[in-house]
Amino acid sequence: MQTAVVVFEDRRDAGRRLAAALAGLRGEDVVVLGLPRGGIPVAFEVARGLDAPLDALVVRKLGVPFEPELGMGAVGEGGVTVVNETVVQGAGVSEETLEEVEARERTEVARRSARLRAVRPEVPLSGRTAVVVDDGLATGSTARAACTLARAKGARRVVLAVPVAAESSAASLRDEADEVVVLAEPEYFLAIGQFYRDFSQTSDAEVIALLEESLAAEDARAPSPARGDPPRVDEEVEVVAAGVRLAGRLVVPTEAEGLVVFAHGSGSSRHSPRNRFVAGVLQQAGLGTLLFDLLTPSEALDRSKVFDVELLGRRLGEVTAWLQAREETRSRAIGYFGASTGAAAALVAAAAPGAPVAAIVSRGGRPDLAGPWLAEVRAPTLLIVGGADDVVLRLNREAAGRLVCRNELSVVPGATHLFEEPGTLEVVAELATKWFIEHLVKEAP
Repeated sequence: MQTAVVVFEDRRDAGRRLAAALAGLRGEDVVVLGLPRGGIPVAFEVARGLDAPLDALVVRKLGVPFEPELGMGAVGEGGVTVVNETVVQGAGVSEETLEEVEARERTEVARRSARLRAVRPEVPLSGRTAVVVDDGLATGSTARAACTLARAKGARRVVLAVPVAAESSAASLRDEADEVVVLAEPEYFLAIGQFYRDFSQTSDAEVIALLEESLAAEDARAPSPARGDPPRVDEEVEVVAAGVRLAGRLVVPTEAEGLVVFAHGSGSSRHSPRNRFVAGVLQQAGLGTLLFDLLTPSEALDRSKVFDVELLGRRLGEVTAWLQAREETRSRAIGYFGASTGAAAALVAAAAPGAPVAAIVSRGGRPDLAGPWLAEVRAPTLLIVGGADDVVLRLNREAAGRLVCRNELSVVPGATHLFEEPGTLEVVAELATKWFIEHLVKEAP
């Protein structure tokens, strides 16, 4: 199918036009997946037009060494690899050279993925429609890998959407995606940039800014508790722990008697929409909250630090001491809410001699990682696990047997690890609120 030449002002303009073409998806359970970096500005407008969450799908083209713009395949998150044997053979690329290019691009996938996941926790795709968006299709190898990756992550349906594409590439991908939406398939296609007036390079900073803006919009759409009196404290803070500056947000309602410190899991941050939702429920119940990053952005790229629960526990302890030194928070009973590896960090911090924590709630936590410290925890601990999260449920049952403090295990029926099923996160918030009210307000000195 050949269409008239369409020239877009820039990627944002292309995204708005593409969103209009995809309007029929509005109201469905859709996740928009932009391909960094150039695909993110396009995907941002598509996500905004569909009122859907935006995520990044990190995929890297395998360029022919002497002609990098010519793609001979692609690699992506999760170990996905797509190789175009026709291009490889036609270009005379040896197996050894192909392996070298693949190794180099895999390193870049890992770097970008770690940086982006510190800002935008991965959006679950299981059972949902994944709309894969890029700024255009040349050979189509990157888009093919992206569609394969989206399906491997459990997407029920995969829609590939681009503003412009080479006709042959679009045709070849109609067997890979359930639907391919292209605004223009011009007869004379040399490069994607020829169809944009402004095709300047998209920076990592722009990608991160767009993901954060989309995440903020997603938070605004999420169910939220009714608003009460304005909080006494609501500010961005910076905590210095062992010489490292950690960013956070502190909210203390007027007359709050307790304060809950959130410790997020690996691949997440203080921007986690799930933890922010739970924090909002706790605030409406009269509890203060502190959401903060356990690691700096550069440290979050180091997987050894991400899973170093002893380090994370020490950080959490130092942040607690910082709260006890502030006038607005020094008299509040303190609780910890930990998710995934953050739950292990909470247990490690609570096991320290003289730890002032009065209650702990773990959501989909990994208490097994705090194994050597479990017997030292004295604070009442609630373990919340999804009923469909089989492995983590088993680990929590084993950990509950090793805790000597008062503890309970609450299983949320039908919930998976991230509690993305309708109503399940509300159950988590309700359970956590009851636990903290009992132990921070009614029991704590």
